[in-house]
Amino acid sequence: MAGKKSPWGSGSGNGGDGDKPAGAESGDKPKGPRNPWLPPGGGGNGGRRAPNIEDIFKSRGPEGPRRSGGGGPGGPNFRFPQRPGGKSWFPIAVVAIVGIGLLATSFHLIGPQQEAVVKTLGNYTRKMEPGLNFSAPFPIETVDVEDVEGVRTVRIPGNNSQAKLILTGDQNLVDLSYIVRWNIKDLEGFKFRVVDPVETVNEAAEAAMRASVAETQLDETFSGQGRAAIELDVRERMQATLDSYGAGIRVLGVEIEKADPPAQVVDAFRDVQVAEQNADAARNQARGYAQQVLAQAEGEAEAFDKVYEQYRLAPEVTRQRLYYETMERVLSQTDKTIVETDNVTPYLPLPEIRRRAQQPTTTVTATEGQ
Repeated sequence: MAGKKSPWGSGSGNGGDGDKPAGAESGDKPKGPRNPWLPPGGGGNGGRRAPNIEDIFKSRGPEGPRRSGGGGPGGPNFRFPQRPGGKSWFPIAVVAIVGIGLLATSFHLIGPQQEAVVKTLGNYTRKMEPGLNFSAPFPIETVDVEDVEGVRTVRIPGNNSQAKLILTGDQNLVDLSYIVRWNIKDLEGFKFRVVDPVETVNEAAEAAMRASVAETQLDETFSGQGRAAIELDVRERMQATLDSYGAGIRVLGVEIEKADPPAQVVDAFRDVQVAEQNADAARNQARGYAQQVLAQAEGEAEAFDKVYEQYRLAPEVTRQRLYYETMERVLSQTDKTIVETDNVTPYLPLPEIRRRAQQPTTTVTATEGQ
């Protein structure tokens, strides 16, 4: 490229190499465009050296660029604010946070339907009533709050599609499902006398129901009155059992939801029910007929008593009258009459006489005129 101007600057007057940058041998200001690969400020020992890869990673990292005057709050040079004496506020802040937390565990607001038990180092010490209560901070005293007025339910069996077969007093099986409603009567016993209160209620209900149904006939378990008696008996048995355990549970009521025969014999059971209904209908019909006959007999007996009273007053007249009335009633229902008496035709053509009596009178008059 001799005789042409180098884009990196002109050479010396002696016609040096065109690739040599301008001002490399002298202190004169270089001419022409600057080399983009050199650091700004010119070449030489007095200029800034080019950054290497280590400098790039040192200035860019998780903490950001390092500055000589200290970093930001997240940088390596962050310091917690200091007290006037030069000590740190950090220990005092930790103590304050812990103190506020402990103080918050000392205040307890118990609702109107709630009660609470206090345990000191794991042992029961006292009970808290509704309102604002105080206790030693955690973990010295711990407080367990429970709703003692709310109604809780236990369904037996838990799945409605599951069969619960119970033996009745007449050696039959019945499929029963029922609900037990209860609440907490004594929170201390509820918390510390039984391990699992809900399971205890479940087992006590099953035992009481089986004992009560075993004393009841199958038909009574299907009737409304029989169910009411069973529910009352189960409630009393359950309460007695739970009180003997000291469970602190009050049984509010027992409700039988379903009382059906087992699914395997439901068709035969329905046939038996139909037969029993037919038998009941026949018995009712017989009772009605018996009452009708009895009423008729009583009426006839009463009429006879009245006739007897008249007979005692006038026996002959009453006897004659009875004879006439009886003969009239008997002879009015027959077509032929035979009378065995002297001077009387043995056979009386009563039907013919009656027929002639019913003929029109005009015909008889015309015959007599001829």
